[in-house]
Amino acid sequence: MKKYLLFILAIAIYSCSALKTNQSDSPEISEFDKLTSGKEKFSGFFNYYWDSDEGKIYLEIDKLNQEFIYVSYLSAGIGSNDIGLDRGQIGNSKILKFEKIGNKIMVFEPNYKFRAQTENPAEKKAVQDAFAHSVIHSFEIKASNDWSYIVDATDFFIRDAHGVVKRLKSAKEGNYSLDKSRSAFNMDGSGNFPKNTELDFWISYKGQASGREIYSVSPDADNITVRQHHSFVQLPEKGFEARKFDPRAGYFTTAYKDYAVPISEDINQRLINKHRLEKKDPSAELSEAVEPIIYYLDPGTPEPVRSALMDGAKWWNQAFEAAGYKDAFQVKILPEGADPLDIRYNVIQWVHRSSRGWSYGASVVDPRTGEIIKGHVSLGSLRVRQDFLIAEGLLAPYKENEDNPAMLEMALARLRQLAAHEVGHTLGLAHSYASSTENDASVMDYPHPNIELDEKGNITLKNAYDTNIGEWDKYAIRYGYENIPDDSDEKEYLNGIIQEANENGLSFISDRDARAQGGAHPLAHLWDNGKDPAVQLNHLLKVRNKALEKFGENVIQFDQPMAQIQEALIPIYFLHRYQVEAAVKLVGGLDYSYKIRDDKLKEMKILASEWQLEAANSLANAVLAENLAIPEKLLQQLYPRPLGYYDNRELLNGKTGVSFDALGAAEQASTLVFDLLFHPQRLNRMVEFHSRDRNNPGIEKVTEIFNNTLFNQKVSNDYHQAVKLTSQNVYINHIMKSIKDGNVSSLARAQLMSELKNIDQQYLKTNYRKSALENANIGMLKQQIKLFLEHPQEYNLAPIPSLPPGSPIGSCDF
Repeated sequence: MKKYLLFILAIAIYSCSALKTNQSDSPEISEFDKLTSGKEKFSGFFNYYWDSDEGKIYLEIDKLNQEFIYVSYLSAGIGSNDIGLDRGQIGNSKILKFEKIGNKIMVFEPNYKFRAQTENPAEKKAVQDAFAHSVIHSFEIKASNDWSYIVDATDFFIRDAHGVVKRLKSAKEGNYSLDKSRSAFNMDGSGNFPKNTELDFWISYKGQASGREIYSVSPDADNITVRQHHSFVQLPEKGFEARKFDPRAGYFTTAYKDYAVPISEDINQRLINKHRLEKKDPSAELSEAVEPIIYYLDPGTPEPVRSALMDGAKWWNQAFEAAGYKDAFQVKILPEGADPLDIRYNVIQWVHRSSRGWSYGASVVDPRTGEIIKGHVSLGSLRVRQDFLIAEGLLAPYKENEDNPAMLEMALARLRQLAAHEVGHTLGLAHSYASSTENDASVMDYPHPNIELDEKGNITLKNAYDTNIGEWDKYAIRYGYENIPDDSDEKEYLNGIIQEANENGLSFISDRDARAQGGAHPLAHLWDNGKDPAVQLNHLLKVRNKALEKFGENVIQFDQPMAQIQEALIPIYFLHRYQVEAAVKLVGGLDYSYKIRDDKLKEMKILASEWQLEAANSLANAVLAENLAIPEKLLQQLYPRPLGYYDNRELLNGKTGVSFDALGAAEQASTLVFDLLFHPQRLNRMVEFHSRDRNNPGIEKVTEIFNNTLFNQKVSNDYHQAVKLTSQNVYINHIMKSIKDGNVSSLARAQLMSELKNIDQQYLKTNYRKSALENANIGMLKQQIKLFLEHPQEYNLAPIPSLPPGSPIGSCDF
C-alpha cells in the first residue's frame, strides 16, 4: 500500500512539473490576436473587423506608404433638391496613403495639383516640399504583427465626411452637429473585395431645424440620419494611356502644374477624363474591347421607365462603333445583392426626391491621370412627371375619361435622351450647347421638346425628342477613345478628328457661353431648338397661343379639382421662356469658337445688325398684350385652390389672394424678357459694339423697337389694355433698375437716362381719347420718372417679381 502511494505521488509530481514546462514553452497570445479575437472579420483590400459588443470598426493596415484612392458617398440622402444631399451623391476622389510615425498611423493626402514629371528625384522633392500636403486623420496603433497594424478606425468612419452640417447651414436649414451616440456601422451596405474595401455607416445629426425644406422631408427635423459610404480602392493597373485635353473636343479635364516642363512650354498640363478602353485587335478597323465599359441600371427603377433608360444609355454604343469598337459599351441590370456604390460597378441610379430636380452624371476619377474608375448617374424620378404634365398642357387630351398614349410616349422619349445625356458626362463629356442648332448633333445639349403644328394647325409631339446618338457625340468619343495607330502622330491625329467635325458643320460650345445672363454666343443655349433663335421664338409663341386657345378642363383628368388646371397652365404659359433666353443673346451678340491658332474654326465677329434687330423684334413680340393675355374662357376655369391643394412654388405667385392673378402673369412674363434684355453685360456690349461700328445696334435702336411696341400697340379690350399698361410699368422699372446698377457702364447709364427722358416726352401723353386707367397710369409713370431723375440712387424701385421655376429645382446640372 505504501509503495502504491509513493507511486501515485511520483506521478503527480511529474505531471505538475510537465505542466509547468509546457506552460513556459508555449507562446503567449499576441496583442494582435487578442484584439481581433471574437470579432467578425471582413477580408479584402484592407481587412477590417467589426466589434459588435463595443460598436467599433478596426482596420488592418498592411500597405504602408502605398497610395490608394479614397471616395466618400451618401448612400442614403435627405431627399430635397434645394438642400442637395441626394442618395448616391459622390464626394471628391482623393489619393491617400498610410504612413507610420512613432505609435501613430497618419493618413496623408499628397498634393497632385503640383508635380514634376521627371526622373530626377531631387527635382520631384523640390516641388513636393514647396506646396502643402494634408494629413486628414491619424490612428493610434492598437496592435501589430510582422506585416500589419491594427487601428481603431471608428472615428474616421463615423464623422461628417460628406459635409452634411456645412451644407445644411449654408442652405439655411438649421444648425446641426454630429451625434456619434446614434451613429453606427451598417453591415448591409458594406463589403470587402480584393481591390476595394467598402464600408457603410448610419450617421446621425442633432440640432435646431430652421428651414422649410428640412421640415418637409424629415419625420423629425431636429434629428436627421443619413448613410455615408467609404471606399478604399487599389490604384488602377499601369497601362492607362492618358490623352491631352483640347478645348475644342468637349471633355472634362484633370489639370495640374508640371514644374519640370521646359520654360518654353505651358506649365499648366491638362488631361481629359476618360475610361480605360483597349482593342483586342488594335489593327482591326472594328474590334471588341479587352474589357468593355459596362453600366448597370438600378433594379429599383420601375417599368416602363426601366426600358426607356436602358434604351437611351445604349445609344452610346453607336458612338463607340464609330470609334472602332464592337459592343464596347453595354448596359445591364445591376446584379442582385450588388451595392450601387461598390466601386466595381458603373451605375445608373433612379433617385427619389420631394420635388423635381436635376439629374447628374458624376465620376470617380484618378486624380493623377484622369482615368474614370467609376461612372455614377443619378436620375431624378420626378422630372418625367413634369414632362408628362407639359404634354398634357399642350395636347389637352382628356375630352373623354380615357388615356392618351401621346403624353407617356413624349415623357419616355425624354427619359431616353436624359439617360444618354447623363451617361455621357460619366464618359468624360461636357455639355455641348450649340448642337441644337446643328440638327441635334449631341445628346450633351439640353433639348427642348420639338413641338410642331401639323397641316391642320394642331399641335403634334411626334418628333419631340431625338432617338439616337448625335453626330458630334461620335466625333467626341473618337477623340477620347479611338485607338491611334502606332505610325501616327497623336497630336496631328486628334486634331484631324476635330477638323473633320468642323468641316461637317459641327462645333462645341459649353456652359459659360450658353448662359443667358450676359451671354453673347448666338448658337449655344439651354433648352432651345432650331437654327435661328429669333425665328424659333416666334414659332413657340404661335404654339403657346394655340395651346392656350384650347386650354381648360381637358388638361386634367375627371377626378381632379378644377384648380389643378393651374399646374398644367404654368409651364405652357411660360413655354417660350428658354427661347427668350436664346433670342436675347443675339442682342449685343458675338459669334466665336474655341479657336486654336492656325486651325480652321470660325473667326470671331460681332453679329450682323439685321440678326440682332430680328431678335429684338421677336422679343418685343413676346411682350405684346395679345401674347401675354390669357383667354377669358380659360380664366373662368382657374378656380381658387381647395383644401389639400393649397399653393406651391410651381404655381404663379400672384397679388390677388385666392384668385388667379392674370395681370400678375403678364407682369412676370414681361419680367422674363426685360431682366435679360437689360443685363449689365449686354448693355455694356451694345454701347461698345455701336461705338466700333455705327451699323451695330446700340441701346437707342433697341429701345426704340420696344418703345413702339409697348406704347403704340393697338388692343382690343380693357383686359388687354391692362396687360399692355402692366408691361409698360415693368419696362420702365427695369430701365430705372439698370441706371442704378453699378455694373452698368457710365456710358450705358447715360444712354438709358436719355431713353427714360425720351419715353417721358414722346410716349407718355394724356388725352381724352384714352381711358381713365391709361391716363392714370401715364400720370403715375411721369411722376415716377420725374422723382427718379431728380434722385436716382435714393429712388425706391418696385420689387422684381420671381417666376415659377422652369429648370429642374435645386443646384445646377454638371
